[in-house]
Amino acid sequence: MRPFTYVRAEDAATAITLRSQHLNARFLGGGTNLVDLMRENIEQPDALVDVTGLPLQEIRELADGGISIGAAVKNTTLATHRLIRERYPLLSQAIVCGASGQIRNMATVAGNMMQRTRCCYFYDATANCNKRLPGSGCDAIDGFSRMHAILGASEHCIATHPSDMCVALAALDATVHVDGTGGARTIPFGLFHRLPGDTPHLETALEPGELITSVQISPLAVAANSIYRKVRDRSSYAFALVSVAAAVATSDGVMTDVRIALGGVAHRPWRALEAERVLRGGPVDDGAFGRAADAELAAARATKDNGFKLELAKRTIVSVLRELTEHGSVR
Repeated sequence: MRPFTYVRAEDAATAITLRSQHLNARFLGGGTNLVDLMRENIEQPDALVDVTGLPLQEIRELADGGISIGAAVKNTTLATHRLIRERYPLLSQAIVCGASGQIRNMATVAGNMMQRTRCCYFYDATANCNKRLPGSGCDAIDGFSRMHAILGASEHCIATHPSDMCVALAALDATVHVDGTGGARTIPFGLFHRLPGDTPHLETALEPGELITSVQISPLAVAANSIYRKVRDRSSYAFALVSVAAAVATSDGVMTDVRIALGGVAHRPWRALEAERVLRGGPVDDGAFGRAADAELAAARATKDNGFKLELAKRTIVSVLRELTEHGSVR
């Protein structure tokens, strides 16, 4: 690990100023991913700006019934919050699926959003990785790729995004609030994480030095009937092969509203917009669920090792939708 400067900020403006004073600085929250990457010499910042003391740890209900979540809220706090469990159960479930209790107690909302891929080639300093060293190539494409992307990948990167929480936030159409030297702005969650294209090292829509201050979720009646399901190699502390976050509302056997996002299949949390289009206004049955999954996965491209994800994703989508609708009409 290379030497670095450590500074502690007491407010957002100071944090942004301190980071702007260093060429290669990082904000430090829980550190559950960043510190690991520093130990592996993948991240080599010249300064860490500690933002754990910032007043960004509040979860509050908004006047319209939505929820504002401070960037420094711990994952455990968010997962167990009464309003989250009642109104957005898929978000609470996704966070609990995400890591061990010890890590959830340290990890923050913003840190979860900013975590980097767990691709084994990204972590291997002897491997070619465009995400770690732009222009070096992607050894995963011709290597062992069982965990890798089937949607939205490119010839430059087939890594997947590791977050569970972010899959739920994608399904919920969350909005990310950020602040920086250019002022405050908002980013729709669906645009926050980037697809790899030819610049896989550019992973988010954040401008240099911008700080996430909060995440906002709009009031969504459909979200009360929602679940998150994670399919993984073992039941504890493993990343998703495929995951599905879904919320549905039905009336008289018709799908009136639906939100679906997938994890473990793409470089970013994957909003299943095509599946939603097929389902909305259609019948509530396994046939419709399967057609919707097929429509979403039509553009999928498997590698030699991860073709099983195509059928696994379809079956998981169908199973989740069946579970959400099996008790009859849901409004």
